[in-house]
Amino acid sequence: MLNRILDLHLPQGQSLFLWGARKTGKSTYLKQRYPHSQWIDLLKNDVLLRYIKEPHLLREELLAQGSVEATQPIIIDEIQKAPALLDEIHWLIENDPAHPYFILCGSSLRRLKHEGANLLGGRAWRQLFLPLCYPEMPSFDLLRILNNGLIPSHYLSESVAQKSLQAYLTDYLIPEVQWESRIRELSSFTRFLDAIAFSNGEMLNMSNVAREASVGVKTVQAYVDLLIDMLLGYLIFPFAKSESRQLITSTPKFYFFDTGLTRILRGQAAITQLKGPEVGHAFEHYIFLELLAYKEIHNALFKIQYWRTKSGLEVDFILDKGKVAIEVKCTSTVEKTDLKGLIAFANGDCQDSCRVKQNRLALLAA
Repeated sequence: MLNRILDLHLPQGQSLFLWGARKTGKSTYLKQRYPHSQWIDLLKNDVLLRYIKEPHLLREELLAQGSVEATQPIIIDEIQKAPALLDEIHWLIENDPAHPYFILCGSSLRRLKHEGANLLGGRAWRQLFLPLCYPEMPSFDLLRILNNGLIPSHYLSESVAQKSLQAYLTDYLIPEVQWESRIRELSSFTRFLDAIAFSNGEMLNMSNVAREASVGVKTVQAYVDLLIDMLLGYLIFPFAKSESRQLITSTPKFYFFDTGLTRILRGQAAITQLKGPEVGHAFEHYIFLELLAYKEIHNALFKIQYWRTKSGLEVDFILDKGKVAIEVKCTSTVEKTDLKGLIAFANGDCQDSCRVKQNRLALLAA
């Protein structure tokens, strides 16, 4: 069993939304953390259909259990499949004398947002549950991370998880996207996936992706929003403390939520040695996922951003309003040319406004 280091710090009476992509281990974690909780699993079709048809049954059933003070959260898995239950949960939180509280677990915000579902108006905290991060790995294996990805069952595979990753793509991701967004023409979405996979970790040019996928720019924007709502991808935006015509200030970068899935989408063979530009891109992707995991696990408030000049100088990640700058290289030796972006960030446009000193810059190298 893996030791997931997330501690929800959930006081008695405090409800929570726990969001995370499928197979990241949400259900396993909650069953270990709250073994005595009442569990409602909306992945079971009979349970789902019953509550979709008559959502008030949830309220009636919980009220019928009596007014003994709740000491464990009630866990509802895949809450996005039955948005109407959220109105009943809202009522129970406010009115049930047993003072029930809930952990509402889901793999997508898409349907809830687009149907205007009741997100409980601040009565529930929000937490992301991500794939594995470094402290949770039984042993650190960078080749395995880049090949298999960080979904627990994929990472733990003793061989390259090629078939498992392909099954995740074809049996979960594409059908789930179709269900969530009612896409009728899947061929355009699969072409989009192929195209945006090659933009992973790069500035996102919607027009280029649209041209490669043979769809409109508005369609690409809608598909990107869909991936973000389904917790399958993330955008990071440029850092610019001061106004400058020399800086890129509006174009985001896109990252998928898993390194292994990205490799499969790009049609890349298994990585056998840690060298070459593709390995460098994959390693940068992995470092982003580690930064994101740290941010979520520790409830840190800093933004993850990047910095780039129009002349091409770049720093991969900027944290906490410029207090930390990280350049990622996968190399056995660090050359001065590898530091050009960091030096420019420290000595150039940002020096006066951010007061960043070189000894506060971080270089991550493998």
